[in-house]
Amino acid sequence: MTSVDIALLGATGFTGGLTADYLSTHLPAGSTWAIAGRNQAKLEAVAERVQNLGGVRPEIISADIGNTDSMAALARSTRVLITTVGPYLQHGEPAVKACAEAGIAYVDLTGEPEFVDQMWLKYDAVARETGAKIIHACGFDSIPYDLGVLYTVEQLPEGVPISVSGYIRAGGTASGGTYHSAIGAFSRVRQAGKTAAERKRSEVRPEGRKVRGGGKIGRGAGGKGWALPLPTIDPQIVLRSARALERYGPEFSYQHFAQFKRLPMLVGTIAGAGVLLAGSQLKPTRSLLLKLKDQGDGPDEAKRAKSWFKLRLVGEAGGTSVTTEVSGGDPGYTETAKMLSESALALAFDDLPTVSGQTTTAVAIGDALIARLQQAGINFRTL
Repeated sequence: MTSVDIALLGATGFTGGLTADYLSTHLPAGSTWAIAGRNQAKLEAVAERVQNLGGVRPEIISADIGNTDSMAALARSTRVLITTVGPYLQHGEPAVKACAEAGIAYVDLTGEPEFVDQMWLKYDAVARETGAKIIHACGFDSIPYDLGVLYTVEQLPEGVPISVSGYIRAGGTASGGTYHSAIGAFSRVRQAGKTAAERKRSEVRPEGRKVRGGGKIGRGAGGKGWALPLPTIDPQIVLRSARALERYGPEFSYQHFAQFKRLPMLVGTIAGAGVLLAGSQLKPTRSLLLKLKDQGDGPDEAKRAKSWFKLRLVGEAGGTSVTTEVSGGDPGYTETAKMLSESALALAFDDLPTVSGQTTTAVAIGDALIARLQQAGINFRTL
């Protein structure tokens, strides 16, 4: 089988299609890529579309997540594998397993903490042995936060305790795949807690350094609006980067919030999340909730063009304070496809730190990816 620089699994899906469009028009001259999956006709249609857009036509690789041999062959055929096939708890493990065993780089879009913890428990040690880099959450979950905090820390003094608070505001529309992943995660709160506890017992923490998260409802950045702590995967990723990188200081804390202009918006968000959490616990109501959106649905180009995000980060260390901002367009899809693609391009072509195992974008790609994203139109700036 011909070897390529980057392979994309899931190109026939909504976000996978956007990723294929971006990748095909941003590959370095002379590089190669492929799209992989089961449906040859749909893959041919994607290849035709990206070529008509002026991009590099990909090779097509037959791969089935239900077939271990075909996934192993896919991993052996590329240096970096991108997968957008979710929900990852249901469909993600075969790609992680294949990449860990093959010793290559892997990136995905998951925002599912239980999946990430399961994959660490099963494949981190394997990946360390083979030299594989397993990097989850390479889209809006969790690149703006992970790299935004790294960018902020780099503006602060070294060797002293550091605290950072992040406040996210965004306008956009969720796709069917994201919605299905969220309902799946809500339905497995207990199982996710057990898996997280098992990982915590097994994972070695840094000696002589303290890293912690937290946050409570209060005023937003600069005393404006209201802030609601977000129990998403994003602060978990930030804290893992902080544990791995001494630049985050002898003590590091991170608080992660959604920011609202008005208190009723915050209250409404809590109520809406409560309804979804309660409804997802029972199979009949969960099935009804899942029928509200098809997995392949997503916002059209006009809606995406109006979408945006702004992450305000406030950092303090040794008497110095700094405020930074990460901002861009449509967070869930246009910018996510860009972040995922640039992560893969950096892993394939940039001079990066030598790390292996399950890791994060800040640890494995860091400043190289910040530079790529800035060039691609995602802003990192000090206010």
